[in-house]
Amino acid sequence: MDILRRNHVSVTGRQGAPVLMLAHGFGCDQNMWRLVAPALAEEFQLVHFDYVGSGRSDLQAWDEKRYASLDGYARDVLEICEELDLRDVTFVGHSVSAMVGVLAAAAAPQRFASLVMVAPSPRYIDDDGYRGGFSADDIDELLESLESNYLGWSAAMAPVIMGNPDRPELGEELANSFCATDPDIARVFARTTFLTDSRADLQTVKIPTLVLECAQDVIAPREVGAYVHAAIPGSRLVTLDATGHCPQLSAPEATATQIAAFARTRR
Repeated sequence: MDILRRNHVSVTGRQGAPVLMLAHGFGCDQNMWRLVAPALAEEFQLVHFDYVGSGRSDLQAWDEKRYASLDGYARDVLEICEELDLRDVTFVGHSVSAMVGVLAAAAAPQRFASLVMVAPSPRYIDDDGYRGGFSADDIDELLESLESNYLGWSAAMAPVIMGNPDRPELGEELANSFCATDPDIARVFARTTFLTDSRADLQTVKIPTLVLECAQDVIAPREVGAYVHAAIPGSRLVTLDATGHCPQLSAPEATATQIAAFARTRR
């Protein structure tokens, strides 16, 4: 199988420079990084890709069993790293991809130098002593709405996730990204995203880690950022002056600055 075609992989930036691997979240694709990429490309080599089932990936390669767990997405990451023979990678994962990065780094520690977790959440459902931001009923209702009317769910949820009502074009972009995803694939990815509990996996992180949270984020509230930071010894927590769950779109300059500053220290 042509892994690079399967995941629509492209490599940009400075050849031979330290590598940043940019991983998108649920319902998105590599285009979500376009506003931060130019600044990062000035001093890093960037690896862009789409998970199978997203963006311009090869939909024929999608397998429901494989992608019913985050391990399937981590395998995508590892196979790309193997194909390009990447080492000392700084993995930049947005939302659910932050936890994909944790799994990938645990499976192949020789490939990864550090992690950047952008608006991460290891568990979206509240638990005893843990606030994920949603009750179990909330998530059940969300998934039922998604499965019964995906386009309607996308139009309603995208502005909430983006969280910038004064900039409706951002919510519209996210809605369009959601709507471009096959509903059957989105259903599986959504369940994988919102029903997974990856809190125990945080204990496996042994490499330098930056946790980037937003000042206001209904999907990953600040209690979640604090939890992730506390669970990863030596990690750094930075709160961006940004609203919503996608700071790479709503606050690209601040997001790029923090990613670059952190990756720079890993040289």
